[in-house]
Amino acid sequence: MDDQNLSQTELSNLTGIARSCLSQYLSGKNIPYKDRLIELANALGVSPGRLTARGPDAECEPPPPPSHQKVTIEEAARRLGKSPQFIRMALQRGAAPFGFAIKGTGNNYDYHISPLQLDAYIGGQS
Repeated sequence: MDDQNLSQTELSNLTGIARSCLSQYLSGKNIPYKDRLIELANALGVSPGRLTARGPDAECEPPPPPSHQKVTIEEAARRLGKSPQFIRMALQRGAAPFGFAIKGTGNNYDYHISPLQLDAYIGGQS
């Protein structure tokens, strides 16, 4: 985007990918699936590997199996030795480096905890 002087809104218009999704990709809160990565690369005129930390010649990798895409609040709480409510509040406030919360209707939230980021966080606490 920087090389082509494109804003998130302009890239969103080019690809049809919501600006909020692009923002999450850029912040590292979410990782695009292979088809989205290819779509972004095509819009920017670069290889998919250029958009990842793997380098310009890297091939796209398929997303991890569904069982590895999400950790439950209860599992994260157990692994961290905290209460589920503590984990929910940390995710809602953006204070948890391993996930995030998206406010839904009313007082409802959808939570996402990355297993890789949680493992890295737990490993870094030693």
